[in-house]
Parts: sequence; C-alpha cells; structure tokens
Amino acid sequence: MSDLCAPTFAELAARLGFSCDEAGGLVEFRNPAALENWTLPVLELTIVLGSILALVYAILRLRRHGDPTNLVLWFGATAYLFVIEPPLYFPAAFGIEEHVDTMFAHNVFTVDFLWGRLPLYIVAIYPLMATLAFEIVRMLGVFRRYGVLAGAVCVGFVHHAFYEIFDHIGPQLRWWEWSLDNPINQPFFDAVPLPSVVVFAALWPMSLALCVQFFVGRQVDAGVRFTGLQLVWRTVVIGLLASVGTFVLPLPATVIGIGSDTVRGVVYAAELAVLSVVAVVLLWRRWSELRSEASSLRGDRNGFVQWYAVVYLVVMAVLWVTALPDYFGAVDGVTDNGDPIGSLWYTIACFVIAIASVLATVTIPRAAAPSEAVAPAAESASA
Repeated sequence: MSDLCAPTFAELAARLGFSCDEAGGLVEFRNPAALENWTLPVLELTIVLGSILALVYAILRLRRHGDPTNLVLWFGATAYLFVIEPPLYFPAAFGIEEHVDTMFAHNVFTVDFLWGRLPLYIVAIYPLMATLAFEIVRMLGVFRRYGVLAGAVCVGFVHHAFYEIFDHIGPQLRWWEWSLDNPINQPFFDAVPLPSVVVFAALWPMSLALCVQFFVGRQVDAGVRFTGLQLVWRTVVIGLLASVGTFVLPLPATVIGIGSDTVRGVVYAAELAVLSVVAVVLLWRRWSELRSEASSLRGDRNGFVQWYAVVYLVVMAVLWVTALPDYFGAVDGVTDNGDPIGSLWYTIACFVIAIASVLATVTIPRAAAPSEAVAPAAESASA
C-alpha cells in the first residue's frame, strides 16, 4: 500500500500512533484492549451495536407492517458512505489528488477496512445517526403535516445535534485527526472544520431524508407497496442523489467564499442558522399541535429509537465527563498530550437539543399503533 500512502495521510497516521505502510489490508482485526485508549472500543461498541439493532428494526418493520422506509434509509445511508468516503481516502487512486488532498485520518479500531482508512464504526454510524434523526422527526409527524422538504430540514437539524456531540470530542480522544492545512477544511470551529459542522452534520442527512421520503416514505404513507426490485433501484438512486445534494446544498458557501476562508465560514454559519431556525419553529409547532386536544393526528412511537438515543447520549456524556480534566487543562486549544479540543458550550447546546428532541417524542399523545398510522392496509390484511 506504499503507493497509495499519501504523505499527508502518513503524517496524520504517525501522529495517531500507527504506520500507514503497515496498516492491514482490505479487512484487519485488532485486540480492543490494545487500542490507543479505552474510549475507542466503547465508542465502537455503542455505534456498531446501535446500527445492527437499527437494521433489525428496519427488517421487522417491513415484515410486520409492510413499511420499507427504514430499510431504504439504512442502506441508502450506507450507499452514500461508499460514494463519498473512498475518494477522500485514496484521492490518487481516483485521479483527484491535484484537487483534493487527504482531509483526515481515522485512528485504527478493532475492525478496520481499506488499509486502516475505514473503521467499521464509521460504516455503522451513517445508518445509525440517520435512523435516530429520521425517526424522531417521523414520530412527531412532521413529514405528514408539513411535507417532504420541511421534514428533511428537521432531520438535518436533529442529526446535527446528535452528531456534533461526537464530532467535537473525537480529535481530543484521538478517534481521528484532521489535516490542519487542507483548504477544504477551512475555516475551523475550534478542533472541527466548519464544513464538517455544517455539511456532514446537517446538510447530508437533510439531503438523504429528502430523497428517502420523496422516493419511498411519502408513497408508503399513501398506501403504495413496492417490490424488492423497486426498492433496490430506489435505494441506489437515493444514495447517489444524496451525494449530489451534499455538493449542491453547500454551494452558496463554496461560491461566495471563494478566496476567503472568513467569508466562507460566515456563509456556512448562515446556512446552518437558517436551517436551525426553520427546524425549531416547525418542531415546536408540531409538538404543540400534537399536545393539543384539538389535534386529530396522534404521534407514532418508535421504542427502539427512543431508548437507543438515550443510550447514545449517556455514553457520550460519560466520555465527555472523563475528557473534561484534560479539556480544562488545555492551553491555546491543545491538551498536554498535544490533542486539540472542541467546543464545550456548543456540545452542551447540542446535548440540550438532542435530549429535548427525544423528550418531545415521549410527551406526545400516542397513536394506537405505528401500523395504523403508517400501513393500515397491511394491518387489516394481517388481521
């Protein structure tokens, strides 16, 4: 792999404590007790287990209620991963090394793919986070009440809150290392590139949710049933179009910010602010409607998402608490171990939003069963 071991990646790998030239093969397994620190296997277990359970839930929902939306969401997110990530790991192999240098390097985990570039938990985190955010919004009935685009905006907002809790602690705990000199990463928001805060935390899940709900979800709500082949091609299209959306949605910042990191950062922040304001208004209005006795549309419940969102938040809270001594001891944004720190105040705000989102799904009047709201025809046939 020395021919694909770009100098920037080799430097980042060395800073994380492993050798680029010696990093495994297509698949590599390691002793979880021998990783960089104890937080790596804890993170890995939390994300991988959650993703597996999300897949099981998606299969059960399809079999019991004839609703393939969650399954398409799960595989659509995975398809998006394999469209976006490999070119970032091997720009030379894709012929884009003159335009895109290595942006980051993951640390090595218990299970890694692609010569140390792709940990298993990264494969798992895409569908898990997408499922948590999408289902929270769907439980509140935002798609049915306000439409596909409004629901997608809310998914992006909720996903952003859950993801940034993870994003702002990762560099400090050496889960990954960002390339500080790469212009694509500029500007930085403490230890995190602002493009990651906006594009990968909010805009890509918004794009994915838009495609999933447009091609599958809204039609399932209308009683349409799909064949296996129809679901396969829709899932592939969703993965591809979500990738296109990730390029299109940040265009204002990309175009207006040409030549100025500051201007680009301001436009990125403005995009996120607009998305957040719209989502907060919609989510609050929808929650208030569901709480009102005048509302004729009750909310659905997804027990898996509700309790696993709590598991994720508790685990991340524990990891953050254990990292606080080094965080508060940091000088000029760098710990004594030489690791950059994220934004604590922003993380707290994301915790508040994520917790409020989960509580909102618990405090709404409950429909008799999810199948009655989502797939009445399937339920009647079953009876």
